[in-house]
Amino acid sequence: MKKYITLILTTTLLIACGKKEEASSNIDALIAAKNAKELQLRKAALQADINKIDAALTEMNVKVDEALVSVRAVKDTIFNHYLEVQGNVDTKENILIQPEFSGTLIALNAKAGQRVTKGQVLGRIDDAGLGQQLASLENQYALAKTNFDRQKNLWDKKIGSEMQYLQAQTNMITAQKGVAQLKAQLAKTVIRAPFTGTIDEVFVEKGQVVAPSMQGLMRIVNVSNMYVSTSVPETYVGKLKVGTEVDVYLTSLGKTYTGKVRQVGNFINPSNRSFGIEVAVPNPQGLLRPNQVAKLRIIDYVNKNALVVPSNVIQKDANGDNYVYVVTEVNGKTGKAKKVIVKTGQSSENVTEILSGIAADELIVTDGVTSISDGMKLSF
Repeated sequence: MKKYITLILTTTLLIACGKKEEASSNIDALIAAKNAKELQLRKAALQADINKIDAALTEMNVKVDEALVSVRAVKDTIFNHYLEVQGNVDTKENILIQPEFSGTLIALNAKAGQRVTKGQVLGRIDDAGLGQQLASLENQYALAKTNFDRQKNLWDKKIGSEMQYLQAQTNMITAQKGVAQLKAQLAKTVIRAPFTGTIDEVFVEKGQVVAPSMQGLMRIVNVSNMYVSTSVPETYVGKLKVGTEVDVYLTSLGKTYTGKVRQVGNFINPSNRSFGIEVAVPNPQGLLRPNQVAKLRIIDYVNKNALVVPSNVIQKDANGDNYVYVVTEVNGKTGKAKKVIVKTGQSSENVTEILSGIAADELIVTDGVTSISDGMKLSF
């Protein structure tokens, strides 16, 4: 059996060598014949085979003795770590205006998109005769006051009885209170803007009978005093203070605003162990709207003299240690790879803080780290 296998292998080897010699002979013949077209076809076929071999070696993660890589010198820099959370844009001045008096809307001075100021009259409701009642009460009050003034003059001169004086005083005060009460009730028939802002939408029309409802009369919004509300983990208690700057990114606008923490909650939510904050956001262009989604980036750690490397160059070995490749024996555009164990800090924006293991100005491999090994010759 062994003789049979040996015979097969010998025969196969002889055939392969024969084909190789035949191919070499054919190529020599083509060169001698100066057959450029056929030589180009042979070259293309051979190049295709080489490409297949390279691809196969890459898939099998076969290391080579020398690699072409990219390197970068490590420098001291300012490293900021951010807490990133999502929040909602809101404003305290966003309300539905409700009528305080039920009746027919006899005047409507507001329309959608209109800019209004605090106290501006937006509409009037029929007072159902309250104006006439007020006029009658004012006349009664004027008469009661005149009678009181006369009784007071007489009482000051010790003329008349104290009872007459006190009765006149009581009548005047009662009439005065009646006038004030009716005026307050009549004022409810006038619809005024509670603050300066913009009428976002009007839900009623002139002549319509109105009363307090879920819909209201109109919506008024002030977008000049906007803020973002969100919740942050309780581990940040003490780290976030009023005045802390925050980057606010509006996904719908593709814009980043710089805001400041204006309120920090004093209550920890037991269900998710977080507390609320409010971040005031400037809105000079009026682009912010209530209920927009915002991404907040809050600086929670700063190292002014940090060594950082791209996060993707840090690898982990079989022992669980983090390492990078440092270039040693640098000679022009060549050097040697050295595996260096590093202690990492925090990561942010695709870079990682290196606490120990490398020093400033050392060259590290940034591209090609997966195809090299310790001691390999590098070109860059």
